Amino acid sequence: MNKELFNLSQLPDRSSKPRNNGITMVMDKGLSLQEVENFLENGNHYTDIVKLGFGTSVFTNKLQDKINLYKSANIPVYLGGTLFEAYIVRNQFDDYVKLIEKLGITHIEVSDGSLDMNHDVKCNYINTLAKNFTVLSEVGSKDAEKIIPPYEWIEQMETELQAGAWKVIGEARESGTVGIFRGTGEVRSGLVAEIIRKIPQADVIWEAPKKEQQVWFIQLYGSNVNLGNIAPNEIIPLETLRMGLRGDSFHFFLNP
Repeated sequence: MNKELFNLSQLPDRSSKPRNNGITMVMDKGLSLQEVENFLENGNHYTDIVKLGFGTSVFTNKLQDKINLYKSANIPVYLGGTLFEAYIVRNQFDDYVKLIEKLGITHIEVSDGSLDMNHDVKCNYINTLAKNFTVLSEVGSKDAEKIIPPYEWIEQMETELQAGAWKVIGEARESGTVGIFRGTGEVRSGLVAEIIRKIPQADVIWEAPKKEQQVWFIQLYGSNVNLGNIAPNEIIPLETLRMGLRGDSFHFFLNP
């Protein structure tokens, strides 16, 4: 941020990279190398980690070059959890680990949003992978009809963090209409409140692809709430929300 040039007072304290709070996870759903270069020109300083969404990495030309490009900007990359599940459902866990090692990736997402997985089995995967990788574990189903009660969200997040997950992710998909959100995109506020009472805010990344969802989290939990599934072209707009420099959050951080 060009603080010296603009010299604005009453801005919130924004954490700086590398950070544990205020993380922004960007979802790359198939950007070309040129598009990544263009994105990094302005987005580098505000992006903490990039997810190559669901199975898009399978169809990405010059995948290794793309990963290396992000790494050269000191931005870790991980493959979407759905791809992890695709390997697990085919009994190819070892092949998945070999793929990650070959790509030189340091972060892995463990999820069970598209398949039924015993939770102890999921925690065993987390524990095994955490010995050599930084693990993000996703909690919540991609099935809009499957409603998980708050106590189960909390239990799963607690045990997955204990198993070695660096962060737990509140599922919302790229659509923002499942998991922590209703089908309309409205936040399940009671669920989020229950989770925050038990799970440290720094340990959770909330998937919030829609502006109104991002506004909701920033208003309640401040500029340094962890947010994910952000589109590359929304990274700067999100930062303006975090800093009260957009109409939706204009009054959040001003002194009365």
